[in-house]
Amino acid sequence: MAPLKPLRFPVDDQNEVSALLEIPPDSRQLLVLAHGAGAGMHHPFLEHLSAELAAVHIATLRYQFPYMEYRRRIPDPPKLLTATVIAAVRTATTAAPNLPVFAAGKSMGARMTSQAAAQGSLNSVKGLIFFGFPLHPPNRPGTQRAQHLAEVAQPMLFLQGTRDAFASLHLLRRVCAQLAPLATLRIIDSADHSFHVLKSAKRNDAEILQDLAHTTSIWANTIAPSTSNQ
Repeated sequence: MAPLKPLRFPVDDQNEVSALLEIPPDSRQLLVLAHGAGAGMHHPFLEHLSAELAAVHIATLRYQFPYMEYRRRIPDPPKLLTATVIAAVRTATTAAPNLPVFAAGKSMGARMTSQAAAQGSLNSVKGLIFFGFPLHPPNRPGTQRAQHLAEVAQPMLFLQGTRDAFASLHLLRRVCAQLAPLATLRIIDSADHSFHVLKSAKRNDAEILQDLAHTTSIWANTIAPSTSNQ
C-alpha cells in the first residue's frame, strides 16, 4: 500500500481544507475524489475504493468540503462546493504534474464535480467518474439534476447500482444516450447507492469495490494512458 500524504489547500480567502494524496510507484493516472454529503474523505467506502484504485495503478487525492472540514452539518452552497472541486484539481495537478488527472465523486461529490466541469473550470481534467450519480431524490424521479451535463466537454463514466434509489436506471440510460458519445454507463448489479449488495447477491461488497476500480482503470486507460510513472 502506498503511503498517504496529508495535504491542505486553500479554497478561498476564508476556507482551507484537508486532503490525502496516495501515489503508488507505478501510477498511471490520478483521480481527484470528492466525498458524498453525509461523510467525509475518511469514510470506509472512499478508503477502500482508494486502496483498490491503487492496486490498479491509479493514484488518488481525497479531500474535504469546507462544511465537513469544519464539522458543520449542512453542506456548503453549490458555489463553494464547486470552488472546492476546482481547488482540489489544481492541487492534484501540481502534486503530480506527470500524471493525467481525472475528477470523480461519490453522490453529491459527483454532482458538484460535474457542475464544476460544466462551468468550464476543469479544462485540465481528462474525464469525469461518477460513483453513484444522484440523478434525483429517492421516490422523486426526474432528470433536472442532469441538465447541466450537456455543458460538460470531457468524457464521463457513470457507475450506478441497480438498487440505487437516487437514480432510476431507465432515466439515467436516457440521459446517457443523450450525452453520447461522451457518456459511458456501467451498471453494477444488486448494488445500492452506497454500493452495498444483498447477501443473496452473487458478489460481496469487496468484490463490488474491485469491480469499480477495475472498470475505472480500463476506462481511464482508453482515454488517457500515462506515458510516464511517478
